[in-house]
Amino acid sequence: MSKLAPATITRWVVSGPPTLFMLLFFLAPSLIMVLASFRYPGAFGGLAPVFGGGRPGEDTGLTLENYQFFFSDLLYTEIFLKSLLIALISTLACILMAYPLALLIARSPKRHRDLMVLLVILPFASNFLIRVYALMILLGPQQALASTINGVLAAFGCAPVSLLFSTFAVVVGMVYVHLPFMVLPLYTNLEKHDPTLLDAAQDLGASAWSRFWRVTFPLSLPGIFSGSALVFIPVLGMFAIPDLLGGTRDILIGNLIKDQFLGTRDWPFGSMLSIMLTVVVLALAGLAARLGQRKRDGGN
Repeated sequence: MSKLAPATITRWVVSGPPTLFMLLFFLAPSLIMVLASFRYPGAFGGLAPVFGGGRPGEDTGLTLENYQFFFSDLLYTEIFLKSLLIALISTLACILMAYPLALLIARSPKRHRDLMVLLVILPFASNFLIRVYALMILLGPQQALASTINGVLAAFGCAPVSLLFSTFAVVVGMVYVHLPFMVLPLYTNLEKHDPTLLDAAQDLGASAWSRFWRVTFPLSLPGIFSGSALVFIPVLGMFAIPDLLGGTRDILIGNLIKDQFLGTRDWPFGSMLSIMLTVVVLALAGLAARLGQRKRDGGN
């Protein structure tokens, strides 16, 4: 009987635990979710038995009705599209706000960077719900922000608006919660840039704006892509912020999935929605990776 090489043993010791963790806590639940999406709901919620839990005259409790119902009703397509739009707007807003901050931190003296990074991640020290409730207070109708905006609108003869319980509040909440996830990857990328490249561009006569667009921005694209993934994907499935800050019209796909499991207790339909959300995220990630690869190939 041959002995295993030390390199093979080391590889299994190092890669075995994370592989087992992924199999138990990612692959297995995903397979359960896929199976549940083809089941009938139980009489009192949950899942009906596989055998004897189907419609009268059927032998099994497996069905395609959940998928058929999803594709036959445009309402769910509209919810998906609205969720994608909110996630896209939130991601773009995070990029616009995080880039100057990350660039400022990266170009600050080294003795100040640690403190500035600490200030970026400091909100994580407080509870998520407390931060959202604080945002609800700031966006309230009697607060200074709403009073100022409505005062300006009144000066132009426009009707007052409600900041709270609106799509605006949902986007603000998404950006507020996920902004650090955009700042940190950008800062990590910008910190590694070689300053001599900017000096060389300046020696060749490039202006500050030209140096940014031709040197800094292209080199920071990996950080933008990483931060966008860290923001876009969680925002797409978020349900707490729309529940607290959104109105009755701001139902996103995350809220719909949560209601299926905890409200109506239609676990098969909720599982199907979760599978569809996963497929959409994987499709978008694959498309982004392919476009990035094509751009790199074209640049070589």
